[in-house]
Amino acid sequence: MVKVIRPNERDCGTAQTPGMKREAGISAALTGATGLWMGTGVNDPGGVSGVHHHGQNESGIYILSGRIRFRWGEQLEHVVDTSPGDFVFVADWEVHQEENLDPDNPAEFLLA
Repeated sequence: MVKVIRPNERDCGTAQTPGMKREAGISAALTGATGLWMGTGVNDPGGVSGVHHHGQNESGIYILSGRIRFRWGEQLEHVVDTSPGDFVFVADWEVHQEENLDPDNPAEFLLA
């Protein structure tokens, strides 16, 4: 099976974290996928996401635009800044937070 999900078909009803907007492109609901979720994310200009984790799921993030600061750890004690073209791996259950370092423009990323 091959299924194409157009931008206007994305699912905005996916789990959300304050300070960030996610849209699913590949999910169980949209495609019947059983082992993959993939979508887009946007942090508003200067936006900071709520502290969260992705449960038992390892996550891959690809930065499309903007500069995003990732904080992680029990006290968010670890910090790394990312730019377009960077891939970010987040381990399962890893508590983290994203901050858009640009006060004027949104930061966009792909998430799997």
